Amino acid sequence: MPARLEEYALIGDLHTAALVSRHGSVDWMCVPRFDSGAVFASLLGSDANGHWRIAPSGPGTAVRRGYRDDTLVLDTEWETPTGTVQVTDFMPPRDGVPNLVRTVRGVSGEVAMHSLLRLRFDYGRIVPWVEHVDGQLVAIAGPDAIWLHGDVPHAGRDFASHADFTVRPGQEVSFVMTWHPSFEEHPTPVPAGPALESTLRFWREWSTGTVCDSPWRDAVVRSLITLKALIYEPTGGIVAAPTTSLPEEVGGVRNWDYRYCWLRDATLTLQALVRSGHLQEAADWRGWLLRAIAGDPADLQIMYGLAGERRLTEFELEWLPGYERSAPVRIGNAASGQLQLDVYGEVVSTLDRAQAEGMEQDPSVLHIVDALLGWLQTGWRQPDEGLWEVRGPRRHFTHSKMLAWAAFDSGARIAERAGHHPTAARWRAVRDEIHADVCARAYDPVRNTFTQSYGSPELDAAVLLMPQLGFLPGDDPRVIGTVDAIAAGLTQDGFVRRYDPGVGGVDGLPGSEGAFLACSFWMVDALALTGRLERAEELFERLLALANDVGLLSEEYDPTHRRQVGNFPQAFTHVGLVNSARRLAAARAAGQPG
Repeated sequence: MPARLEEYALIGDLHTAALVSRHGSVDWMCVPRFDSGAVFASLLGSDANGHWRIAPSGPGTAVRRGYRDDTLVLDTEWETPTGTVQVTDFMPPRDGVPNLVRTVRGVSGEVAMHSLLRLRFDYGRIVPWVEHVDGQLVAIAGPDAIWLHGDVPHAGRDFASHADFTVRPGQEVSFVMTWHPSFEEHPTPVPAGPALESTLRFWREWSTGTVCDSPWRDAVVRSLITLKALIYEPTGGIVAAPTTSLPEEVGGVRNWDYRYCWLRDATLTLQALVRSGHLQEAADWRGWLLRAIAGDPADLQIMYGLAGERRLTEFELEWLPGYERSAPVRIGNAASGQLQLDVYGEVVSTLDRAQAEGMEQDPSVLHIVDALLGWLQTGWRQPDEGLWEVRGPRRHFTHSKMLAWAAFDSGARIAERAGHHPTAARWRAVRDEIHADVCARAYDPVRNTFTQSYGSPELDAAVLLMPQLGFLPGDDPRVIGTVDAIAAGLTQDGFVRRYDPGVGGVDGLPGSEGAFLACSFWMVDALALTGRLERAEELFERLLALANDVGLLSEEYDPTHRRQVGNFPQAFTHVGLVNSARRLAAARAAGQPG
C-alpha cells in the first residue's frame, strides 16, 4: 500500500524526478525522462511494482526530515532504541545519465539498517534479469539497464535485492543507482561525496538568485525550487507534475497523466519565475514554445511532450490497480486534442510579460503573435472544452472568452512596442468586442454574478481571475458579486472547488473531486483585489497549513477526509502560492485596508 501523498518528498535532476516517502522508500521514479516508463511504480500499485526502501531494520521512535536549506537534497533522520541515523537522498543535476544517490550516516549509537531494492521496468510490469558484476548489481531488460554501486553488497531473494549493514557515529554507507540504455557501455558512476557537494552548490546558487521580499519567504522559495525541478532542462519545457493517475477522488476514475507540458501551466509557471528574477528559465521556455507551436495556429495544442511532441496517445495500464485502488492508470492524455481557447491568451500574455521584464527581443515573436491572433480574431467565437478539459459537450466558457480578450490586450502592446500601430489598433478593436460580448452574455444580473458559460446557471472558480487579468477592476460590483457567489456556492470548509461536477453534467465524468488548490489561491487574490485583505490572509494561511512537512502541495485537497489528492506535487498549485504571497505582500506594503 503506498503512503498518503503528504508523506512524500520530491527529488530530481531537471530531467526526471522521484518521490521518497517518510518510510525511506522511493515509490515513484521514471527514467530517463519525466514521461518515460517507471522503474519504481509502487505508488500506483504495491511493492511488487517496484520500490527501494532504506530504513532501520528495527523500530524507530521518531522520524524527522527536511530539505537541506534552499536545495532539493533531502535528509531523513530516524531515532531508534539503539541510536540515530540519517539517510540523504538526491539526484545530481544531469550530466549524461540519471543517478539516484542514497547515503546513510550514523549520528549516534549503533543502528542496524536494511536496504530492499525491487526493480521493475515499464511501470512495474517487467522483472529484469539481475546479476552481479565486479561486486556491483546490474539489472537488464530490453532497452533498460540499471547498475547499483554500493559500499555494501546486495543479495537476491524473492525477486528483490537485499542488504543488511550497521552504521556508527560518523560512518557513511553510500549507494549510487545509475540508469543507461542497455545497448550502450556502462557509464562511470558518480562519486557520492563530490556529487552531494555539487548538487548542494547548484541549488544554493540558483536559490540565491531568487527575488523574494515576502513574510512567507520559506514557502515561496520552496515552491519556486519545486517549479524549477519540474523543468525539463534540455528543451526548457515544464511538466505540470511528475506523476500520473493520482486520483482527484480516492477510488474514483478522475485520474490523468500530468507528465507533459501544458501551455497554460507552463505559462503561469514562467510568470512566477520571471517575477522572481529567473529570466533564463523564461528564455529557455520561450525557445521551447516557439518550436512546439510552429505551424498552423489553428492546430495549436493545449499541451505537448517534453521536446514538443504532439502525439500523446492515451491508454490504460491494466496491470496496475492504481493509487489506493483508484483505477484506471492512464498513460498519455487525450485532452491534447481538445480546443481550449484560453491557451492563446496565456501564451501571448507571457510573451508580453517577458518583453516588459526586459528579456532580449526575438524577431519571431511578433510573427507568431500575429499568426495566433489572426486565427483567434474569428476563432474566439467558437465553443470549446475550457481550461478544465471537460469531456462533455463544448460550451462558450466565460474563462475562455476572458483569456481571448487577454490575448488581444497583450498582442496590442506587443505590436505597439514593435511600432505596428495599425495592427495594435486592430487587436484592440477585437479585444473590446470580446469584452462587450462577455459582459452581455456571461453575466447573470439577477444573481449579480458571472457564470461558467454563456446562458448557464453554473458557477466556475476560473472566473475569479477576472480582476487579476484586468478584465474588470476589483471594485466593480459585478466582480464583488461573482466572488461572493463563488464563496457561497463552490466552497467546502472554506476551500474552493473548480465547479460543481454534480450539476449540469459539464465534464461528462462520474464521481466527484476535492477542492482545487489553485482555485483556492485565486480566491485569496480575488479577496485581496476586492479590498478584503484580512479574509485573504486568513485563507492564505489556511492553505499554507495544508502543505506537508517539506512544503509540497498536490493538485487538490479533500476537506472531508483531510488529505491531499491529485497529482503531486502540482505546478499549478505552487504557482498560485507564489503569486498570492506576492500579491498579499504588495497589499500590505501599500497599506491596503482589510
